[in-house]
Amino acid sequence: MSPLTGSIGATPPADVRTTTPVLEVDELAVTFKRKGEQGTRAVDGVSFAVAPGETIGLVGESGCGKSVTSLAVMGLLPTRGVQVTGSVRLDGRELLGAGDRELRRLRGADMAMIFQDPLSSLNPTVKIGTQVTEVLLEHTEMSKKEAVEKAVDLLDRVGIPDPVRRLGEYPHQLSGGMRQRALIAMSLACSPRLLIADEPTTALDVTIQAQILELLRELVVDSGTALVMITHDLGVVAGLCDRVHVMYAGKIIETADRHDLFARPRQPYTGGLLGSVPRLDTGRGTPLHPIRGSARDTIAWEQGCAFAPRCDNAEDDCLTEVSGSIVPLEYDGPGRELRCRHPIEYPSAADATATGAAR
Repeated sequence: MSPLTGSIGATPPADVRTTTPVLEVDELAVTFKRKGEQGTRAVDGVSFAVAPGETIGLVGESGCGKSVTSLAVMGLLPTRGVQVTGSVRLDGRELLGAGDRELRRLRGADMAMIFQDPLSSLNPTVKIGTQVTEVLLEHTEMSKKEAVEKAVDLLDRVGIPDPVRRLGEYPHQLSGGMRQRALIAMSLACSPRLLIADEPTTALDVTIQAQILELLRELVVDSGTALVMITHDLGVVAGLCDRVHVMYAGKIIETADRHDLFARPRQPYTGGLLGSVPRLDTGRGTPLHPIRGSARDTIAWEQGCAFAPRCDNAEDDCLTEVSGSIVPLEYDGPGRELRCRHPIEYPSAADATATGAAR
């Protein structure tokens, strides 16, 4: 395993990413501050990129920094009490430090976000039809009649029955699942270049969830949209994402192709996440293997590996500061990166053959 040259999350080899990315995030850090108190670092040096037609996943427990990362990319964090540093580029344009007018022009048209809680994201005093059509009227040259027709089509595509009637209803008249689907329709209205989906299927049953994931997949394939999927549902990741970034305590600790990650997780935290998921191919009554402790059982990255207090592979050197940054992200094969001193090891093909022969 050779060390990564340059900054954490630097551009991988040419065979891994050959298309100019739509979104480039470089050393993004978000610190929340209160007067008279020490700041809290919610996102700590996160770097990734997503190309047209590519879907990446940001995975981790609640509180690991996934949603804060997405809000920073969209420019939706409050200006007071929050410090955001690093770089966020959309099609080469720097977004950090951009004015409100420019960001409003980009949101909804070039980049959009599906929020996790539709009840707080939709205006309770405005009809669904108005909230969907205003996106089209603001960012396209459609007439009001054309916008209404498009809105009906969008609601129908996301699985809302009787879409014409639903346009005239208020959010409280829709079920939780319908509200989420209406929010997704608003996000897809202008076929944005970048779509960030923050737990978009949380409130939906499995049938509608499958429809929504298929709709997102079609959007990526047909229009070349770059999709960032934020989720804790590894089943969603397995069926949708091309590459996966696993986050813990504000940092990316493992990056891999979806198939590689599920077949051979290297970071013990990633292995713990996969071991906590029930499997259909195991016998009835097979116990799960949850990660011990909680996300609060952590230490600062400046002091050591934040996951060390919960890690079964932890050694003394996991609590040792090295050159100001413990356990730098390293390449672990083409397109794969890892932040761990004592990763999960797997027998090589030669070892497995020798073991089989000995038996």
